[in-house]
Amino acid sequence: MAESLPRTEDYLRRIGTLIRDARKHRNLTQAQLADVLGTSQSAVNRIERGQQNISVEMLTRVSDALDQQIVSLGQPTAMHLRVRGGSRLSGSIDVRTSKNAGVALLCAALLNKGTTTLRRVARIEEVHRILEVLHSMGVAYRWLNPDNDLEIVPPARLRLDAINEDAARRTRSIIMFLAPLLHDHPEFILPYAGGCDLGTRTVEPHMTALRHFGLSVKATTGEYHATVDPGRGPSKPIVLTERGDTVTENAIMAAARFDGVTIIRNASSNYMVQDLCFYLQKLGVAIDGVGTTTLTVHGRPVIDRDVDYAPSEDPIEAMSLITAAIVTDSEITVNRVPIEFLEIELAVLEEMGLDYRRTEEYLAANGNTRLVDITVLPSTLNAPIDKIHPMPFPGLNIDNLPFFALIAACAHGTTTIHDWVYDNRAIYLTELKKLGAHVTLMDPHRVQVDGPTRWTGGEVICPPALRPAVVILLAMLAARGNSTLRNVNVIHRGYEQLAERLSLLGAEIEIVTGG
Repeated sequence: MAESLPRTEDYLRRIGTLIRDARKHRNLTQAQLADVLGTSQSAVNRIERGQQNISVEMLTRVSDALDQQIVSLGQPTAMHLRVRGGSRLSGSIDVRTSKNAGVALLCAALLNKGTTTLRRVARIEEVHRILEVLHSMGVAYRWLNPDNDLEIVPPARLRLDAINEDAARRTRSIIMFLAPLLHDHPEFILPYAGGCDLGTRTVEPHMTALRHFGLSVKATTGEYHATVDPGRGPSKPIVLTERGDTVTENAIMAAARFDGVTIIRNASSNYMVQDLCFYLQKLGVAIDGVGTTTLTVHGRPVIDRDVDYAPSEDPIEAMSLITAAIVTDSEITVNRVPIEFLEIELAVLEEMGLDYRRTEEYLAANGNTRLVDITVLPSTLNAPIDKIHPMPFPGLNIDNLPFFALIAACAHGTTTIHDWVYDNRAIYLTELKKLGAHVTLMDPHRVQVDGPTRWTGGEVICPPALRPAVVILLAMLAARGNSTLRNVNVIHRGYEQLAERLSLLGAEIEIVTGG
């Protein structure tokens, strides 16, 4: 694991001793800890004896499992990435399952009184935050194996008074607890949501949708105070005032246990929304119109079914990996790409001159999502004639827009990137200038990118937003010489072992701590 920890036998023994003592304090055997971590007892034994290198990602798992921070990776000990760029990458890499779908499904598991088993869940910080909140409320969970299969067992009654406020405040996803909780709790409190620093994003569209189900929310200092009128339900179709993903998910989860039929118009049909619908269908909730902007949900007042579901692959991670190939002028095969959610992006890239091959379509493990394998080939790119801007699905994905600023910096000509959704994100893209890119901030939502770029190494403090942070990292892969990306913890919020996986393609990335 590069230099994430000093590579001395003494240090490994000290880490192992800390883990052993924390495990014993929790009254766990090595076998029980191994079960939670999805590894073997012998591996835990080697770790505790200081005879096995331990990655940052595994340290995070151990800390979560033992409810104790073994080694600080935030303040005062920060984590950084040291990159030696300028080399081509090669090989193939699989896209992992969707972070956003995984988080939505964890929230939706609260609707089910039975056991939910989710397959190949991304072990990322955002998932761990939601699991921390669920665990504090009495939900039992365990990682079943090294494939990241996750079992979730709800209690007979949630302990809302014991909610982990710190974990809840560090994720915007907590807002998706509103809909599951309104069914069984006439009154409850949720801490304010957090997440990426992307400017103010109103929660009013959520409230507008959920008022149809009797939910009333008053915001006080740091908390949402929710009350529910149990006699209320939609008397007419719900028209969402914003075609947002989490807004749509909240409306769907509210409708899932409403005793009647709910029509939702202007619904998002994005990938995580579809995964949520497929999961609920396995729970016996009939949903018509999946993949369209009008959903008809036939609710079930009681859902009590053991269910096994496999969320599909992440189109944003797929775009990240495709971008890594483009900026390093490399031939890379990206396997298990959810093509339905990248067709516009690929059409824009084709217009810019990208050369690539794709296989025939095949189905994801959920039996619905269409996948392909894509081989990106070295290409000479030209700036598109029109500006690049996101739109709700099936348009270019909002989360994929930052990657096009980086790709535009590799293309010949001038490209305008219009990020109309977020207040601040376009500003973060100007950090590419520290690596040699020509990026001009036109206003808080638009940047002009002139290419091609002669990339040079540099030191950059990681933007506090997930996708711009990854954009900077990928640019460093193209920059000759040494670069350092400082304070990269935000990347772990949405990507699992990204640095380690890029290294398998030939990237030279070291994980360093401190300083």
